[in-house]
Amino acid sequence: MDESALLPALPLPDAERAGLYRAILTRRDTRGEFLPDAVSDETLSRVLVAAHHAPSVGYMQPWSFLVIRDRGVRRRVHDAFLKAHGEAALMFPEDKRDVYRSLKLEGIMEAPINICVTCDRDRAGPAVIGRTHIRAMDLFSSVCAVQNLWLAARAEGLGVGWVSIFDNGTVQRILNIPKRVVPVAYLCIGKVKGYHPRPELETAGWRSRLPLESLVHFEQWGDQSAEPALLDRLRDSARAARDGSIFG
Repeated sequence: MDESALLPALPLPDAERAGLYRAILTRRDTRGEFLPDAVSDETLSRVLVAAHHAPSVGYMQPWSFLVIRDRGVRRRVHDAFLKAHGEAALMFPEDKRDVYRSLKLEGIMEAPINICVTCDRDRAGPAVIGRTHIRAMDLFSSVCAVQNLWLAARAEGLGVGWVSIFDNGTVQRILNIPKRVVPVAYLCIGKVKGYHPRPELETAGWRSRLPLESLVHFEQWGDQSAEPALLDRLRDSARAARDGSIFG
């Protein structure tokens, strides 16, 4: 490749860089905060463009985006959620079941838009660069599209909720998705009352954010002592993320 054609590899301007980190750190899984207000086609199209520009292994672009507004269709998906939600409650220890049942875990009917992000596992043919030995790379690529969509939605002031508590095959039949195409993420999208300062499951005491320094290893799994200066910096950055000072 002609190196003269490369775009400059420069950091984004400070305000843009701060905006990116703000979107990442204030993104939330939205459930009960949706407003009935319509989302403009102009805004939705930008969000979908961002999703479509996600990285994909072998440039396979395996995703599709099924936009669902019809209340009847959403009601059928919601019924599938309710069935799975009742089944899921019994899978948790008895002392956690009441907490689980009290959590608002979807906004299927409240959000004006639902989007099902799918993965066509045959789109790029049987042999794909980068997927020759790890078959699931097409699924991982589709999840990158979900993340791009989520961050773009946050930048637009929208909320997104990922609903994963239902039988995938049931949703596939409701939405008439071909058998070869895998539903990867069912998302609820819309304008919201606001964003929670912390993830709801953390606030509810379900789980806490793990300390980043305990998740970073050096050279070999389990070696977490080789770079103490970096570990100290990770702790400082994590604190800055919590108090918002990482934005600049």
